[in-house]
Amino acid sequence: MSEHRTALRPAKVKSKARRGISTEYSLLLTATMILLAFGVVMVFSASSTSRILSDGSLADSTFYLKKTMLAVGIGLFCMWVAMRVRLSRFREVTPKLMIGVLIALCLVLVFGAAINGTRGWFILGPIQVQPAEFAKIGLILYGANLLADQPERLRSVKEMGPYLLMSGGACALVLLQPDMGSAMIAIFSVGITLFVAGARPRDLGLLAGGVAFFGLIFALMAPYRKDRLLTFLNPEGDVTGNGFQVIQAKIAIGSGGFDGVGIGNGVQKAFYLPEAHTDMISAVIGEEFGFVGMVALILVYGLLGYAGFQIARKASDNYGRILAGGLTGLILVQACLNLYAVMGMAPLTGIPLPLVSYGNNSLIVSLIAIGLILNVGRGGKAATLKRPVGRGGPRQVERLRLIESDVQRSRPAKRKSGAQGRHSGRRYGGARGSGPGHRRRASR
Repeated sequence: MSEHRTALRPAKVKSKARRGISTEYSLLLTATMILLAFGVVMVFSASSTSRILSDGSLADSTFYLKKTMLAVGIGLFCMWVAMRVRLSRFREVTPKLMIGVLIALCLVLVFGAAINGTRGWFILGPIQVQPAEFAKIGLILYGANLLADQPERLRSVKEMGPYLLMSGGACALVLLQPDMGSAMIAIFSVGITLFVAGARPRDLGLLAGGVAFFGLIFALMAPYRKDRLLTFLNPEGDVTGNGFQVIQAKIAIGSGGFDGVGIGNGVQKAFYLPEAHTDMISAVIGEEFGFVGMVALILVYGLLGYAGFQIARKASDNYGRILAGGLTGLILVQACLNLYAVMGMAPLTGIPLPLVSYGNNSLIVSLIAIGLILNVGRGGKAATLKRPVGRGGPRQVERLRLIESDVQRSRPAKRKSGAQGRHSGRRYGGARGSGPGHRRRASR
């Protein structure tokens, strides 16, 4: 008997390992690595030409490549940590994390450095930290933490107040930098988190209408934002000014044709496309890889989104479902807005292409988000936090589940032997021959 049990142990261990890694888990990890590798190549292709042409023989053509490789190493380590640490630990530190993010967003307005007209970075030697990037993932963590145990807050916009107040405060601080692109991403991420949590479409529509109204007013308040909006509607009206970047991006994509001009052979990245290695990297991809490359890029993002949402659907608890769905939406929204802006279908807001564009903070935050989704995909659970809730809240539901489980456990003991016991066993889902009568015959 002991030898028989020992022989079965490897099979049990193997089956547990298989259960821990699902198909969606593998797809998400594969898509992430493809985008990372492709991003490293494209950052070098998009930045090396302009570096050489600007500084001549003294230029280091691998400058941005080295920084990107360093960020990839740091991001992969952070992804591994986010994937391995228990989700309950993240729930415990979420309130402190949000307080820290809000403090950082306030301090950066006073002590931060301005880059391209946005005061949103802390610069400490070679290290640059952008709090707005961490605010995006922080708001999703905060929403999952709040709504997982208190689903009654989704009944109306008024009861969503705490989450909306926290989100509105963080977005307002980001807008003061001003960084409208990051604020837009944060708002979209909050909306997706509410949708995944189960908010009613009517409430989401009211929130979307209110955000669109205030966003339009905010865009019209500053002349440069107003010009950018008008340029989006008619880029040919200012060819050498605000419409220059959009028009050059379209030229780059059009020049690529069906299969592109070849990697490294693009022309538009040589000063025609401002910031070609950051938010305009999609145009470089379109020129060098053509229509085929753009479609392949979109398919990889689609694979990432499918895997992320499948992980959310199969999550073992509400917290994992909301967290994985919100973080997947965060990555996809950034990708969509970047691609739409490059193709002239959305205003330019300086949003990088996640996992591909140059941008250390964006890259690291995206990999942390991927790590958390993978954590959920591995079967990670978060303990239910003990907090007072209203009538009909999660405690009452949990109590009913416990009562139901106790009743189901007591059913086999009440079954009668013989034919009646066998029929009742099959009625409740038991296998043929699993009744008490069959067990007696087997013991003989």
